[in-house]
Amino acid sequence: MVKDKGAKQFAVIGLGRFGISVAKTLFRMGFDVLAVDTSEQRVNEIVDYVTHAVQADVQDEEVIRRLGIRNYDVVIVGVGGDIQANILITLILKEIGVNHVVAKAQNDLHGKVLAKIGADQVVFPERDMGVRVAHSLAAANIMDFLELSPTHSLAEIRVPNKFIGQNLGEVDLRAQYGITVIAIRKGDDIIPSPGADTVIDRGDVLVTVGSNEELNHFEEKVR
Repeated sequence: MVKDKGAKQFAVIGLGRFGISVAKTLFRMGFDVLAVDTSEQRVNEIVDYVTHAVQADVQDEEVIRRLGIRNYDVVIVGVGGDIQANILITLILKEIGVNHVVAKAQNDLHGKVLAKIGADQVVFPERDMGVRVAHSLAAANIMDFLELSPTHSLAEIRVPNKFIGQNLGEVDLRAQYGITVIAIRKGDDIIPSPGADTVIDRGDVLVTVGSNEELNHFEEKVR
């Protein structure tokens, strides 16, 4: 996939199951991804699936600075078993000026601590799959993302401005992008199986189904 040089750059610190899932998904979506872990084995396993993979202990502020992580748009802290390391890395990232830090929490208390020290977003892997988090980070229009199978997913998409005022027939997402609108959320109301004459209004949410490749293509076009 050709990468958009103006797109966001992501760094993923900690290559457990969650971190690997986030890193690989973002890379497949066409973003530059730096993956970092203390384990040489984990780094070697992901090196072909990200832009850069580095073995390093980023509990050291100087190491973080040398890696240039401050220059990344979003940094995901996926360190799992060591809560102290997770908190320390998050704190260092915010102190050196990383714009947006997403930190993985093990429980509610851990999440509260991360929020207090400045994490911009706290995620709970037991509730939020790595793939789901990656899509929500990459595309402002994607509100939720759920894998239905290894190849197909359901995505809730905030209506892009260019679709406002048109009906589904005019937009024709199936012909243009290969995805199907199965419902539209209009405020508190839901329109199931909307017809071609259903008008898309500002604030609507399209509930869509498609292959992961088609949904990724759509995200790139409306990003």
